[in-house]
Amino acid sequence: MKKINYLIKDKIGIHARPAGLLVKMAQKYESKVTIESKGNSSDAKKLMAVLSMGIKCGDEVIMTIEGNDEEQVYKELNKFFSEQL
Repeated sequence: MKKINYLIKDKIGIHARPAGLLVKMAQKYESKVTIESKGNSSDAKKLMAVLSMGIKCGDEVIMTIEGNDEEQVYKELNKFFSEQL
């Protein structure tokens, strides 16, 4: 299991565009990817679940990755968060 902690820097937070990109990226892999923020967690492969979390600028996000390809997912998620959010 791998975890990523990230502080959201995007002024709008995780809105439709980055949420869609995140979900699309997570769906490419077989590993289970969970997003957690403010005590709530959701499957990062489901767009409506990610959007319904209402993650804003300044919120901390914890991504948990479990599975056979977790190392690849971990690397791609780190790159995604540093470039997109």
